[in-house]
Amino acid sequence: MKNKLKNIDLDLYSYKLKNGLNLYIVPKSDANTKYVTFTTKYGSSILEFIPNGKDKYEKMPPGIAHFLEHKVFEEKNGIDPFTIFTNNGADTNANTSNNKTTYLFSGPINFTKNINYLLDFVQDPYFTYDNVEKEKGIIEQEIKMYDDMPFWKLYDKTMANIFVNHPLKNSVAGKVSDIRKITADNLYDCYNTFYHPTNMFLVVTGNVNPDSVYKTVLKNQNKKQFIPYQDIKIKSLTEPDNVAKEKEIIKSNVEIPKLAYALKINIKDYDINELNLYLNTIFDIKFGSTSLFDEELKAKHLITETIEYETILADNHIIYMLLVETEKPTEIIKILDKELSNIKITKEELERKKKLLKSVVQFRSDNIYNINHKIINNIIKFGKVILDDYEIINNLNITKVNKIINDLDFNNKTISIMQK
Repeated sequence: MKNKLKNIDLDLYSYKLKNGLNLYIVPKSDANTKYVTFTTKYGSSILEFIPNGKDKYEKMPPGIAHFLEHKVFEEKNGIDPFTIFTNNGADTNANTSNNKTTYLFSGPINFTKNINYLLDFVQDPYFTYDNVEKEKGIIEQEIKMYDDMPFWKLYDKTMANIFVNHPLKNSVAGKVSDIRKITADNLYDCYNTFYHPTNMFLVVTGNVNPDSVYKTVLKNQNKKQFIPYQDIKIKSLTEPDNVAKEKEIIKSNVEIPKLAYALKINIKDYDINELNLYLNTIFDIKFGSTSLFDEELKAKHLITETIEYETILADNHIIYMLLVETEKPTEIIKILDKELSNIKITKEELERKKKLLKSVVQFRSDNIYNINHKIINNIIKFGKVILDDYEIINNLNITKVNKIINDLDFNNKTISIMQK
């Protein structure tokens, strides 16, 4: 099926194969390369579920989704997928977040060879006692490396303090003690449940012919047999509005203190896609890199760099986290408390931001990597590809902005300060 990505002069081709795999293609004839991502709707926040072929819930160790990402690159014949892609003129990688795992490659040549190989190695797992034990040491080193990265450690600590029950309180990579519990059987249970084509999708962007890509993928998938698919059942947990811990001082060898200020907002009865856009717009106007707030803090030398922010969707909550480097964290906290207690957005500010948002959409539509990631994020966060961002942006209005500001509770927060 062909759909027009309105206002940005691009087409989206969508296919659903008989085995359940969804394929999305956005051709861009002026691109000089191709970019392919193969994603499963499975990330670090899924820990308790009924494995495919079983009838009881099982709880997995935190970090297992990331561990599985590593092990998928293990081939029975000992061949290294990184070497294969390099020899075929492509770069490859993978990443795991709280809600997805993605395998990818990009390159201008040998496209058919590379997309077939991507599908083949991801869909042919090989886990043994020995190769799982060997990987534990590698991932333990990776975890220790992350612990030496101040903002990464600050983010993880803050997430742990936000959530009471939700698995997002765990680091994506898990702790060393968690990793040591993982077995080959655990990995197969996770793989067989979440790596079935029905729970995965392929996104292709760049200088490609959609019909040719579809035929290549169809031929590849038709040659394979997959275990019967069982509807995925994930254990649901009730997450309260309050945070687990309101404040923490983290001792670390940093020259300048770092602050994380995180709000836990109950989304109530709002549409998640609409509310996500409104909140990002509101907070960007108030605290973003082009805001008066950011300029004033820099002018007063209260912050060393622009405030960074993260938005995390977590079932019935949205987490909005501000990250900043500052010599005066206590003063910044007081200023943020004051700003959040009396948020005001004018119609003029909103209209300026809408123009900027539309220009960003236009700019990003020229980049095959941004297009690809946009499709992935749409599917993972909202369950669909959003075709017209312009229409959504145009519909932003000051009445709804004020209603959201009045409706939502910005008082549930946690604060983390990293200092010597």
